[in-house]
Amino acid sequence: MSKKEKEIKDTAVEAVETAAETAEKAAETAEAEKKEKPKKNLKKFKFGSMSVVTIVLVIAVVIAANIVCGLLTQRYPMKIDLTPDSRHEISEQSIEVLKNIDKDVEITVTTTEDYFNLIGANYENMFYQYYGILVECPYDIIPEILDKYSVYAESGKGSIDVNYVDITKNPDVVTELNQIYNGEITEGGIVVRCGDRVKFISPEEVSAMIAPSQNSSQTNIVMTFTGESTLTSAIKAVTDANPVKAALVSSMNGSGVFDQIHSVVGGSLMNFMSKNGYDCVEIDIGTDALNPEDYDVIVVAAPSVDFTPDIVTKLSDFLYNDGKYEKDLIYIQNANATQLPNISEFLAEWKIQIEPSFVFDEGTNMVQAGLTSLGQMVSAPNVKIADAEIAGTPANASLPLIAPYARPITILEKNNETVVKEVIKTSDTSAAYVGEEQTGENGAYNIVVKARKETSDGLNITGSDILVIGSPFMFDNSVISSANTYNNASVLLNVINETTGKEASAVIPEKVFDQYTLSLTQGSVRLILVVVVVIIPLLIGIAGLCILLWRKNK
Repeated sequence: MSKKEKEIKDTAVEAVETAAETAEKAAETAEAEKKEKPKKNLKKFKFGSMSVVTIVLVIAVVIAANIVCGLLTQRYPMKIDLTPDSRHEISEQSIEVLKNIDKDVEITVTTTEDYFNLIGANYENMFYQYYGILVECPYDIIPEILDKYSVYAESGKGSIDVNYVDITKNPDVVTELNQIYNGEITEGGIVVRCGDRVKFISPEEVSAMIAPSQNSSQTNIVMTFTGESTLTSAIKAVTDANPVKAALVSSMNGSGVFDQIHSVVGGSLMNFMSKNGYDCVEIDIGTDALNPEDYDVIVVAAPSVDFTPDIVTKLSDFLYNDGKYEKDLIYIQNANATQLPNISEFLAEWKIQIEPSFVFDEGTNMVQAGLTSLGQMVSAPNVKIADAEIAGTPANASLPLIAPYARPITILEKNNETVVKEVIKTSDTSAAYVGEEQTGENGAYNIVVKARKETSDGLNITGSDILVIGSPFMFDNSVISSANTYNNASVLLNVINETTGKEASAVIPEKVFDQYTLSLTQGSVRLILVVVVVIIPLLIGIAGLCILLWRKNK
């Protein structure tokens, strides 16, 4: 074999050996990859499974959080009111009432929720049509407020269940309610029921829950919400186990006892008492019997005619109550009528005399007030509380307590068992006038007094009270309904409650709406900015970092 042939042979052997080695290495590599592939698949499956488990856990946490939040919203209010005027919130007074309810209350709205948006739009169109200005009438807050009532009541022993029923499609609801309620139930009203006690808030009263404030003008209409007072009072009325029954003397032997001006005041007073938990009815003092079992208090609100001696005797017998007493009378003096000799003689037996003059303040204690009953602005003395045990202490002492066209009351010296207390007085700089002539010295004059006669049976002492008020316009609707402007509502309610022995209650102030309150307050804007720009991105970043570190360490 030649040298060249030998080289060729050696090269061929080397090539074969190299190919064998390459094939062997390829087989080993393939075998290794075959063994490694299940490990990679297992790792991929492991991470895939963990992702699925994580997603499932997140979904479960979200569902659980929703369930917990749902349960919490049934017991605690979870909505945040970001409006500047806090229109969707209710007052602390109402919250306290709702928490103290120990009975189950049913509230039936005799229409659908859409009804409130509709009447709001109608009123807004009306204001624009007649005055050419845009006025917000947010009647949709009424369902929101009712929602809050249900939530806050859950924290007490009772409950409030709110239902909306279209009575044109479901008349059976009215048929059922009429078995325990004698009045007419109409569409667009609100029925408040507790057991057999029913209070119906008429559609007109619902519409009046939002109205222009007394400070409005044709160019600047400011809307207020008074519905909370109406709703809370209705709930208190149906849950009160021992309501005070009040009878307003509106006529005598078929003829009215009021003149036109004072009939408005009488209606305002009766509405005020009814809203604050009194069971009120109107009576004819001449023909109706004053049975003590039927009434707790008689209200004689600014009569323009004198009572006959027989009627005066009827009032005395009611207060005497066969020697048991425990009955009361509220008497308000008419601003125009002073010649009422029989009534004057009756009051004198209780050591009370109403003078024919009017009180004005010579100092700076006069307040300008618009009176609905007179339809004009008047100057009224800013009076003060003389007996805090009877009149209480106003929550806002800076608000005036006014007594327009007040007649001074003199406490007589008589040798009988009657005790008279001064309740509300004018300032020391006041003076009394008959026409333009001043009578007497400058000084403090009584505007409201309370007289009491008592009897005792062993250790048991009972008594009857007469509350006498010298200014009928203290109850003018524009004054008594403006709890954010005057202290009349809170003080006079305290006085009436103390006289009748009714459980003390607080006046719920009206809510004034800010115009065009779609923008948020600066505080709300800052809060949302911090949450959206800082807190949420920070939480997302922390979560991402935790996941990254966890995966890196696996």
